[in-house]
Amino acid sequence: MDWELISFIKRSKQRMLILENFHSSITPSELAKRTNLSPSHISRTLKELEANGLVICKTPKAHIGKIYTLTEKGEEIQEVIKGGELADKYSEDTK
Repeated sequence: MDWELISFIKRSKQRMLILENFHSSITPSELAKRTNLSPSHISRTLKELEANGLVICKTPKAHIGKIYTLTEKGEEIQEVIKGGELADKYSEDTK
């Protein structure tokens, strides 16, 4: 598990909110509605998450309504952040 990446996510309220509210394929507008964050925060954070390999834009040429999905790495980090089964596994590994 990439603990530096988890730390990077946890250092930002926006990154935490976006990752926690990320479901399937989603647009920045949908994320803004779910998180009550401004569109500029959403865009900036999605770029950070994409640069770290956690999300991917499926429609990069679209100017409006871009669709983002979590990568496999993003799904793992999301599960750990949400405290799911993987979180239990990784906390046991560090004991």
